[in-house]
Amino acid sequence: MNDNYIQKVHIDWDIIPKDSYLRNIDALKHLEDFNFNNRITFFVGENGTGKSTLLEAIAVAYGFNPEGGTINYNFSTYDDVSELCEAIKISKGYRRPKGNYFFRAESFFNVASKLEDYRDITPKEIFYERYGGKSLHEQSHGESFLSFFQNSSKEGLYIMDEPEAALSPQRQLSLLLQIAKMGEGGSQFIIATHSPILLGLPGASIYSFDNGEVRLCKYEDTECYTVMELFINNREVFLNKLLNG
Repeated sequence: MNDNYIQKVHIDWDIIPKDSYLRNIDALKHLEDFNFNNRITFFVGENGTGKSTLLEAIAVAYGFNPEGGTINYNFSTYDDVSELCEAIKISKGYRRPKGNYFFRAESFFNVASKLEDYRDITPKEIFYERYGGKSLHEQSHGESFLSFFQNSSKEGLYIMDEPEAALSPQRQLSLLLQIAKMGEGGSQFIIATHSPILLGLPGASIYSFDNGEVRLCKYEDTECYTVMELFINNREVFLNKLLNG
């Protein structure tokens, strides 16, 4: 038995309506149990393969706000949560996380706005010192995310959906370093990503959602890696074939 905060998830498909679109997602429709044996787990796959759907459902079933933030965040600007969260049962470990966060690239602006609501109850200089010395809205999307994560993170559970969305390659390396350090310190990460940089983190478990199944795979077998390698090593041939047929 490991010491992860989330040990296992079970999907009760009897709870999912017969006409639900979830039953048409090949990688998910036969998935009943998923074990987390590593502190850092990546979900990878083409758009529409179900990786973000499963990630979000796990986060909401654990108690996170669907739009992201810590478990203490409770707000909503839209509702697009699938029924999968209602069908998921989580087996938790013996430890309780000191920190927690659910990151969604598309709704981080809303989370940052909610964070500003707390500014009135904290001295301004102390409040902004935590996030690089200024409001998250006065920073770029990538800067604000890294500032928030690097200054707010404690040992705990972190679920991230495409955290690389607003980050340059250099910033992705900064995030990779932060994840590695926190993983060594006892934090658990579950991350859906298309980033060949983040996926290269040594020792992480990578699960592919491609080809209609969820399976453990090697870094070099991910499409993110193979496409990037092909492009970098054979750029002219690759582009000529792509642009000219």
